[in-house]
Amino acid sequence: MRFAIPLVVLVGLLALFVVGLQHDPRELPSPLIGKAAPAFDLPVIAFPKAEIPPTRMTTADLKGKPKLVNFFASWCAGCQVEHPFLMQLRVSGQAELVGVDYKDADKDVRAWLAQRGNPYTPILADLDGKVGIDWGVYGVPETFVLDGNGVIIYKQIGPMTAEAWETKIKPLLGKAS
Repeated sequence: MRFAIPLVVLVGLLALFVVGLQHDPRELPSPLIGKAAPAFDLPVIAFPKAEIPPTRMTTADLKGKPKLVNFFASWCAGCQVEHPFLMQLRVSGQAELVGVDYKDADKDVRAWLAQRGNPYTPILADLDGKVGIDWGVYGVPETFVLDGNGVIIYKQIGPMTAEAWETKIKPLLGKAS
C-alpha cells in the first residue's frame, strides 16, 4: 500500500510526458487567435533614407485588408532563413508584410535590409520589445496573420516556409479577404 501512491504519481507523470511528446513544439497555441491585435503605437523606420523623419503607426492602421505582421531582427538566425521567402512574397504581391524590428539597433536593421532587401511595408521599431510581449512573441521570427478587421487568425512560430505558406497561411488569407 505504501508504494501505491508513488506508483500512481509516476504513472501519471509518464502519461503527461507521452502526451507532451505528441505535440509539435512550434505549434504553441496563442490566446490571441480570434481577438483583435493588441494595441500599439510604434515609430516607422524610414528605409532606406535615414534623413526622412519617422512617422508612427498604430493598431488602427492594420485594418482594411489582410496582412502579415512579421516580428524579426537582424541578429536572428531564423530571420535570415525566412528572408528570401519573404522577398518572394513581396515581389509576387501575394501578401502585405508589416515588419516589426524586435529589440534591434536602427543601424543594424538598416545594414541588414540594405544587404538582403526589404520585404516590408512598413517597418516598425519595437526597441524595448514591449509590443512583442503584448503580442505574445516568444522569440523571433514569428508571423501573425490578420484579417481585414485587424483580428489575429493565425500565428506562425519560427521561419516562414513555402510549406507553411501554401498549407496554412495562404488559405487563411483567401478566406480573410
